[in-house]
Amino acid sequence: MSLMTIFDALLILSILTLGWMSIFSISLFRCIVFFVCLGLLATIAWGQLGAFDVAIAEAAIGAGITGALLLAAWNRIRPRHSKEVDRNPASAKINPSDTKEHV
Repeated sequence: MSLMTIFDALLILSILTLGWMSIFSISLFRCIVFFVCLGLLATIAWGQLGAFDVAIAEAAIGAGITGALLLAAWNRIRPRHSKEVDRNPASAKINPSDTKEHV
């Protein structure tokens, strides 16, 4: 088994793994990062096949522009926390009027 065959097998396995992870990851940001990495590995695969023009297009469009657009869209839709929530119940201030019974 030659070194190129091992490299091609690892490349195929990496592409399939990143494809699966970019679809089924829980975090949307991770999905985007995995998708960009998938585009970069696809660029290497096209280079291995000798299609260098397709490899350049894949790197520019697939990983570059699409990744930047997805990250920009993620930045616009991610939830923003307007105020911090204190998760320590011991530091919570009790309002005296909240403890009185209303008759």
